[in-house]
Amino acid sequence: METEKRYESLMEFYPYYLTEHANLTNRILHFCGTGIVIALLISGILLEKYKLLFFMPLAGYGFAWVGHFMIEKNKPATFKYPFYSLASDFIMFWHILTFQINGKLKAAQAKFVK
Repeated sequence: METEKRYESLMEFYPYYLTEHANLTNRILHFCGTGIVIALLISGILLEKYKLLFFMPLAGYGFAWVGHFMIEKNKPATFKYPFYSLASDFIMFWHILTFQINGKLKAAQAKFVK
C-alpha cells in the first residue's frame, strides 16, 4: 500500500497545488476570490471599516470551494495543508496576474505524470 506524500516545504507543495487547479474555471474562481480578499483587506484598513475583514474568509474560501467541489471535483488542499495552501493561492494569483500560470502549470503537471 502506497503512503501519501507529505510536503515539507512550500516550494515542494506548490507544483502539487497547481495540479489540483488544472481546470481554468477553478483557477478563475480562485483568482476572483483572492482578488476580493485583497480588496476587502485594503478597503477595510484604508476606510477604517474593520468589519469588512470578517468577509475575507467567506470570499476566499467561498469561491475556492465552489471551484473544487463543483468544477474540479476534488478536495481543497486547505484541509491537509492550510498554510501552504493559503500561500500557494497568493502565488497562483501572482502567476495568473503576470501571465506565468500556463508555464508553471505545465511544469507541475510534467512533474506529477506517472
